Amino acid sequence: MVRITARTESYADLSEGIGYEHQDLLDSREEQPVKKTGALTHVIHPFPPLFDCDSRILILGSFPSVKSREQEFFYGHPQNRFWKVMARIHGEEVPVTVEEKKKMLLKHHIALWDVISSCDIKGSSDSSITNVTANDLSTVLSGAKIERITVNGKTAEKYYIKYIEQKIRIKAGCLPSTSPANAAWNIERLAEAWEQGLYGERKL
Repeated sequence: MVRITARTESYADLSEGIGYEHQDLLDSREEQPVKKTGALTHVIHPFPPLFDCDSRILILGSFPSVKSREQEFFYGHPQNRFWKVMARIHGEEVPVTVEEKKKMLLKHHIALWDVISSCDIKGSSDSSITNVTANDLSTVLSGAKIERITVNGKTAEKYYIKYIEQKIRIKAGCLPSTSPANAAWNIERLAEAWEQGLYGERKL
């Protein structure tokens, strides 16, 4: 059972000097279990964004998959190509552990978060999502030097435009989904599109 607690701990890797600045994001939420309604389950996003004060690109997904919710970190499904794409375009080894993933993205000034804060969803199916509440991006935008926002796939774009774009008045670029459901895009095409979409002719 996925549970969300009233306060998310601020955590830092003291040996590496890496901080994650998001301890107050979930302060107002009481602990509550997942609620099931028919085939749909009401789920609250169970983990905070990844960013630090030097983050310059914000990548937004739609909502965590079942595997991601179990791991309490982004893109946890082993067939999702996100981490392979990030490693390829940055010349890094594919990270395996959550700490390796965090360090790789922060090294390259990339922040991660999702558009949706809570919703009714069937498993990991984006197409089943209803009853959406969007995340408040102000903590990331005020705590980092975000210069570009990118969404991972059309579902994230749909809900970003519907719930967030008008509030923050920032348009987001949409890149092809790294989900295994997007089988038309192989890893080579994804990496090329993502590198162009994130950096254009030069890296930030």
